[in-house]
Amino acid sequence: MSSAAPSQAELAVLKHLWSSGPQSAREVQDGIVAATGWSYSTTRTLLTRMTDKGLIARKDVHGLSVFEAQVEKVSLMGRMIREFAANVLEMDGPLPGTAFAGSKMFSEEEAEALSRLLESDEAEDAS
Repeated sequence: MSSAAPSQAELAVLKHLWSSGPQSAREVQDGIVAATGWSYSTTRTLLTRMTDKGLIARKDVHGLSVFEAQVEKVSLMGRMIREFAANVLEMDGPLPGTAFAGSKMFSEEEAEALSRLLESDEAEDAS
């Protein structure tokens, strides 16, 4: 998998798969079309590219291709937040993870894991 952050389009698909679990291309399309406005062919192309990058995996289940996120949400979000803090805000070192506790994207357990990740110096080495 590429160490580069996913694009906004890729992130939309990942967020959908994280919340919904493994899905067919049609299910992904149906789940994101309202937010993205993409055609089915655009979604299929993006799913193929994301599979090639290792962001998602494709499995054939009874003749149907099913896609599943291959990157862990908390780890990826932690890395993206650290990169933003370092590159945009010019901040180094531990970050206050509690700032993300109210996010609708994370369960309580995920928010706690993100806080631990961002507040530790070890996260610097992982990125």
